[in-house]
Amino acid sequence: MPRISAATIGEHRTQTRDRILQAVSRLSRVQGIDAISMTDVAGEAGITRTVLYNYFPDKAALLLAFTERVTQYFIDSYERELTGGASPADRLRAFVRLQLAGLLAHPHPGAADLSAALGPDAYQQLAEHVAPMQRILVEILESGVESGEFRVLDVQATARMILAVVGAERVPLISGSVTVDRAGELVSEFVLRAIGGLA
Repeated sequence: MPRISAATIGEHRTQTRDRILQAVSRLSRVQGIDAISMTDVAGEAGITRTVLYNYFPDKAALLLAFTERVTQYFIDSYERELTGGASPADRLRAFVRLQLAGLLAHPHPGAADLSAALGPDAYQQLAEHVAPMQRILVEILESGVESGEFRVLDVQATARMILAVVGAERVPLISGSVTVDRAGELVSEFVLRAIGGLA
C-alpha cells in the first residue's frame, strides 16, 4: 500500500479515492467497464484489495462513483464549451459531441447489459446519477421549442430517444469504424432534422 504522502488523513483518502477512479477510467478504455474486476482495479491503482474494499464495498458502488465522476466531468465540459448566447441547435450539437466523446473515453456496456450485471437496485441508482445529463438535454429541447427552432411533441420522450440515438454509435466508436467528429455530425443532423432544427 502506498505511503501516506498527504498532509492529512482526509487528503490521503481523497487522493486514494481519486487514484482508484482513475484506475477504473484507464481500465475501461482497455477492457470495458463490464469486464473490470475489483482485483484489476486494485492492481491498477497500486493498492491492495482490502484497501479498495474500504473505499468501495463492491463493484456496483465503484461503478456508481465512477459514473458520478464522469457525469460531473460532462457537465463541467458542457458549461465550459458553450457561451451564453449559443442557439439551441448549437447547444444540442455540443451535447451530442460531448456524449459521444464520453462513450469513447469511458467505454461501457449498453443499458440492458449494465442492468443485468448490476441488478435492478444498483442500475436504478446508476440511472439517477446520470439524470443531470438528461436534464441538460431536456432544457436544450425546451429552449428550442420556446424559440420556435424545434418542434417536439413530448420533450421527455424526445430526450430519451436522442440519448438512444447517441448510444447507437457506441459500438462503431469503440471499434474505430467512426470518429467522434463524424458520429457527431451524423447524430446531430439526424436529430435536428427529426425535431425541425434543420430546414
